[in-house]
Amino acid sequence: MVSTTLAGARCSTTLKALGAVGNNVPVYLTLTSAALSPDQNATDLGYLLHKHPDRAQEFGVTAGTAHVFYPEADEHRCTVALLLEVDPIALVRGRRRGGGRSGDGLTLGQYVNDRPYAASSMLAVALGKVFRTALAGRCDARPDLVDRPLSLDVHVPSLPGGAELVRDLFEPLGWQVDASPVPLDETIPEWGPSRYVDLRLTGSQVLSQALSHLYVLLPALDDAKHYWVTSDEVDKLVRAGEGWLAGHPQRELITRRYLKHQRELVETATSRLLEAEDVPVDLAADEPAPRPLVALRKEAVLAALQESGAQRVVDLGCGEGALLRWLIDDARYGEVVGADVSPLALSRAEKRLNLDRMPDTQRARLTLLQSSLTYRDDRIAGYDAIVLMEVVEHLDPDRLPALEQTVFGHARPKTVIVTTPNSEHNVRYEKLAAGAMRHPDHRFEWTRAEFRAWADGVAAMHGYATAYSPIGEDDPEVGPPTQMAVFTRREAVAT
Repeated sequence: MVSTTLAGARCSTTLKALGAVGNNVPVYLTLTSAALSPDQNATDLGYLLHKHPDRAQEFGVTAGTAHVFYPEADEHRCTVALLLEVDPIALVRGRRRGGGRSGDGLTLGQYVNDRPYAASSMLAVALGKVFRTALAGRCDARPDLVDRPLSLDVHVPSLPGGAELVRDLFEPLGWQVDASPVPLDETIPEWGPSRYVDLRLTGSQVLSQALSHLYVLLPALDDAKHYWVTSDEVDKLVRAGEGWLAGHPQRELITRRYLKHQRELVETATSRLLEAEDVPVDLAADEPAPRPLVALRKEAVLAALQESGAQRVVDLGCGEGALLRWLIDDARYGEVVGADVSPLALSRAEKRLNLDRMPDTQRARLTLLQSSLTYRDDRIAGYDAIVLMEVVEHLDPDRLPALEQTVFGHARPKTVIVTTPNSEHNVRYEKLAAGAMRHPDHRFEWTRAEFRAWADGVAAMHGYATAYSPIGEDDPEVGPPTQMAVFTRREAVAT
């Protein structure tokens, strides 16, 4: 633990060493956690960030040098500062080596600009590198802290975009926003405000989510990324936006700006976000739910798996690994298999799960397989449980008997968990056209009665018992947005 006095002295020394005097202040942000009860310790922030309050550290990044230090750190209040010392000359040199568009001419604006002084994509890149593990939601030393909301205060003194847009982007995510316009010149009030704001965000947030908000929205507000955008940026956006971007009322604007207005990349990212989060295509402007349906679905599936006592689990139709990450983080599951027919989806799952950096003991429990839902595969037979989470509706109805035979007839796990949309609930989506489905790749969507008829028929034919649960708010008229069936093999029940 570091005393506030010592930390403050270190902060002052570091700033002076960087030449941060007068108006020549490098771009930076601070993030403060406050303890709200006696059983909390604000310095837990250091565990989550993997940065010890006793050390001032620096990291080389493309834009220059990133410095991390703690201006204050005690059990009541802990503040971390990320200061980016931008080298505009190096940026221009990088562009001339091929970092920018071909044909870019050398202009004075490349050397004289706001990059060293205002938050931008450069600060987001530094944040992503310096706090990479925290952004991914990992804390091996204190895993109990990862999903715990913290009382946070984020300060970005110079942020482009304007106060109205800043509020539009951050307020839907649960932040209280104080965006004070920065005057063009304090000595000449009649010139009015600049396009920059002094931003302060306060709220109760899980740290990884708070960092992901900053990682995505800083470049969106800047709207001028300092590097060439490729398809890799789509992967970054989908990973960082998991659980909140698909339902954001400004999703379209955020995605377009983050991907530098490249139409093909924007369309790809939008499709992947909607598919991953189960957000209706026509609901871009809707207010997001307090708890995303995707999170509620994962929680319901994991609770059903825990109740079943399963230790060896197959996620059939795993896609990009949204559920796999939760399974592999839980030591109760000694063997986890992710199976999908798409090699591209499995490749994205590898990236999403960071397999190359996963600890060996954890990696040994995970297997990724290319496998079809409708063909017998001995590799998925004999497991404790198979999960089909939002999968069956992507099959043509005439292929369902093949799926039934593959899962219930051949693989025959003790437990099968199936989730699928409830079509009756679609009327609650005001902008979804009558008769339309929630996703363009859905081949059908069942009512509650249709789902039960199918599930009861499968269970009777293959020797399973069924139990049903709603996922999401169970509307008294049209039922929940998602429905779940848990199949239990009868001989397993008998034993």
